[in-house]
Amino acid sequence: MNINDLLIKDAMIMDLQATTKREAIDEMVQKMADVGRISDSQTYKDGILAREAQTSTGLGDGIAMPHAKNAAVKEATVLFAKSKQGIDYEALDGQPTYLFFMIAAPEGANDTHLQALAALSRLLIDPDFVAKLKEAKTPDEVQTLFQNAEDQKAAEEKAEQAAQAVAQPQSDTNSKFIVAVTACPTGIAHTYMAEDSLKKKAKEMGIEIKVETNGSEGIKNKLTAEDIARADAVIVAADKKVEMNRFNGKQLVNRPVSDGIRKTEELIQLALSGKAPTFHGDGSASDSTDDSADGTILSRIYKDLMNGISHMLPFVIGGGIAIALSFMIDQFMGVPQDALDQLGNYNQLASSFNQIGNAAFSFMLPVLAGFIASSIADRPGLIVGFAAGALALSGNAGFLGALVGGFMAGYVIVFLKKIFKGLPKSLEGIKTILFYPVFGLLITGMLMLLLNIPMKFINVSLNDFLGSLDGTNAALLGALLAGMMAVDLGGPINKAAYVFGTATLATTVADGGSVVMASVMAGGMVPPLAIFVATRLFKNKFSKEQQDAGLTNIVMGLSFVTEGSIPFAAADPLRAIPSFVVGSAFAGALVGGFGIKLLAPHGGIFVVFLLSHPVLYLVFIAVGAIISGIIFGLLRKPLTHSTTA
Repeated sequence: MNINDLLIKDAMIMDLQATTKREAIDEMVQKMADVGRISDSQTYKDGILAREAQTSTGLGDGIAMPHAKNAAVKEATVLFAKSKQGIDYEALDGQPTYLFFMIAAPEGANDTHLQALAALSRLLIDPDFVAKLKEAKTPDEVQTLFQNAEDQKAAEEKAEQAAQAVAQPQSDTNSKFIVAVTACPTGIAHTYMAEDSLKKKAKEMGIEIKVETNGSEGIKNKLTAEDIARADAVIVAADKKVEMNRFNGKQLVNRPVSDGIRKTEELIQLALSGKAPTFHGDGSASDSTDDSADGTILSRIYKDLMNGISHMLPFVIGGGIAIALSFMIDQFMGVPQDALDQLGNYNQLASSFNQIGNAAFSFMLPVLAGFIASSIADRPGLIVGFAAGALALSGNAGFLGALVGGFMAGYVIVFLKKIFKGLPKSLEGIKTILFYPVFGLLITGMLMLLLNIPMKFINVSLNDFLGSLDGTNAALLGALLAGMMAVDLGGPINKAAYVFGTATLATTVADGGSVVMASVMAGGMVPPLAIFVATRLFKNKFSKEQQDAGLTNIVMGLSFVTEGSIPFAAADPLRAIPSFVVGSAFAGALVGGFGIKLLAPHGGIFVVFLLSHPVLYLVFIAVGAIISGIIFGLLRKPLTHSTTA
């Protein structure tokens, strides 16, 4: 089967009318249905949209390859479509898309179909071929171009094989050798495009390479132990799980499959630079690309911690705001003076919100510990981590106890994996469902009961210390945490300050909120607002585009989205970041010094009525933003005719 058996003329749209990505998908899916290639338009479209949700199939260079493999497809088909004006398809290079190849593969697609689809993907790497496709005006021209290109590629491969057969062994001991793995979730298009891009670029650079593909055809060109041992470095360009532990001890570059298509030279250079991190496996038979190839202990700890925190935050934010609303409702509806201790639970509506919020809050520590443990030990770590978090909650060990418990649970499972590694194969199936959860739970549970004793003391002491802060002490703490929010604008230091703030909410809700959380949010709101101030007061130092971006930072700042200031910080870090830190720290100091409390963990201006002094709070943030904005503006150099950053 050749490509034109799939690329049928009846399923071509030579003048796509759509102007948006969603309209383009709808138009192409409808065409598939009109020519009888799919039985259920909605099912097939759901598959297309699910693939787009993972990463855009807009590959760049004006090409998109939306694809789905599901039961709605009657017969393997490639729909070709052209847009004369170009469509914003969220392509990886941000440019309009003109050529579309919508691939429909049935669930039982055979190897012949899949090989043809792989060949189609490889042809689209050639810019000359793509340029000719853009000029094609009829379906016949499209098919002729593909037939000629396919014949030429087959001839080139035959000539290359003949040349290799008579070639003399290489004597250059300095030549480099790389092994690579490419894989995308559906394994139809990106897998093979990345393979061809890596091979082509490596050939241009004079580097030997072997690429394993994990596609719909299964694993092809599988790397052997000898290949890996001989390799100078490894590249994994994948968006799904691939076998990783075989690369233990190798310098490894781990990137999305799209980078294998568009950033091939960068990947190869990094792999051979000696700066790529060394991958450390856990000794098991297989692993996934989700297990980072980061070479430092700190980077692995940070990855595991962020996995727990990212899963915990929705519970904190949702639960925290629900509890805060219960207090607001009671304040609006009224509570007698002698019943103020029931604030948040006095009126039925408030009590309902409080109950819902506390239900979400109760999952906060188990989720944190559970997902830290699962990041370390995969699925077997989840149950043990959840139990560690629940024990930290019941034992009053708090956030710190759950954090330590999560890491402990993960490494207990790693330890058990090594212990049970030598079990007979007949017992292999019950390790995950019996041995890991039972022994992991018992060992971690006993350790947590011991750990809770010192952790409870630390947690209670820390809460007492925070509760005792007022005046100067609270101002210093507020300045420190708010300044941390501006140091890396969403990075590890920012996240550490934010998580510390959210951890104080659970113990301060009954007292009207957390001064620490209020300081943290103030510090995070200042940098984007400072960008707005600087771009308004110092217009001669910012381009028109930057001034426009300054306007959008108002919304980001007021919404507590610190990351809005990242483009400015990245372009001019030595001037921007110190400016942000000064203003944020000043705002945090004012908030802490005046003892302003916040009941919500997020929301910016939208939760202003959950502050003890909302007007004063907004004034302090404005003061911090003005200070940062003026400092940043004064430090910036005026634009020249050639300067835009």
